[in-house]
Amino acid sequence: MKKCHIAYLACTAALIGAGLGAAPPVAAHTVHVVHPGESIQKAVDASQPGDTVLLTHGIYHESVDVSTPGLTLRGVGRGTVLQPETAASTGSTAPSTASGATKAANSCAAAGNGICVVGTKDHNVDGVTVASLTVSGFAKTGVYATEADGLTVRHVTAVKNGVWGIATEHSVHGVFRGNSARDNGDAGLFLANTIKEEQGATDTEGTVVEHNRLEGNRIGVTVRRLRNLTVADNHLTGNCAGVFVVGDENKPKAGFVTVRDNRIERNNKSCPKTARLDALQGSGIVLTGAEDSLVTHNVIKDNVGKSPLSGGIVLFKSFVGTTSDRNRISDNLLRGNSPDLVNTDTGKGNTFEGNSCRSSKPAGLC
Repeated sequence: MKKCHIAYLACTAALIGAGLGAAPPVAAHTVHVVHPGESIQKAVDASQPGDTVLLTHGIYHESVDVSTPGLTLRGVGRGTVLQPETAASTGSTAPSTASGATKAANSCAAAGNGICVVGTKDHNVDGVTVASLTVSGFAKTGVYATEADGLTVRHVTAVKNGVWGIATEHSVHGVFRGNSARDNGDAGLFLANTIKEEQGATDTEGTVVEHNRLEGNRIGVTVRRLRNLTVADNHLTGNCAGVFVVGDENKPKAGFVTVRDNRIERNNKSCPKTARLDALQGSGIVLTGAEDSLVTHNVIKDNVGKSPLSGGIVLFKSFVGTTSDRNRISDNLLRGNSPDLVNTDTGKGNTFEGNSCRSSKPAGLC
């Protein structure tokens, strides 16, 4: 592992200081360069807030735990690949610490995740960036984060992970931009208030999901029990369902989600029923148990299936009986869906206006 120290304007500051008195210190951030065969975790553990861990091209058989605020973990593109540890890479069937991996990293691996950005209720891990790399083949999640405010995940490729490609809970101010999530067991992108507890929706304070490509997953993007979030300019195709905005009976209710300017096509993969959700096929955008949300200016085409949730844009009463209320579905282009618009919800104040479509259930929504 090599270290590169970067102190901007340090020389200039020294010259000025010589003539005018002592200059204020200039913060120096370190770039820790890691090559295949070296320990990513060792570099992360040696980092200070503001540092960058730079992974060069190649395959790394490792899980990584990040708990340093302001850290950037970055590869050089899709050719920087994180995969699970194997017997061949460790010399045994158990996770190894010989390469510098810590107990925390092993817990990330034991949970089936690739990269874990994990804080606590009393100590968030703020301002972490994960960028320009591939996470593939992990039993649960490629990139998982909790209590990670201001998390940025960009240009990450998450492929064939067992549950989620990229997932967060208990986090606000997130930015998920330019990622590709493909062929993951559940959602390509999964954002939730909390996974294991029942509680009201969390205000994300403006989390943004934009310019991502979600393909071949069970669901492209799941927004579960959250408020104040935007899903925009994404391309979703080949999933069982494109976008799910999900709420339940807890207070505050899920909602104030904007889904706009997405291209959602041919999400016709067939996925069987689970304990929480009916069988899925041919769903573009589904709102269930959500309020005060806006679905607008999306292009939604050729989503066809035999699920109760099939259709271009679907309002559906939640599975615990909670209605969707005061949602506005406007100015979308829908073609070839079966049907284009669906409203089986009994909630109040939902409106359909200005949409270009040809079929609806019940009739008259177009």
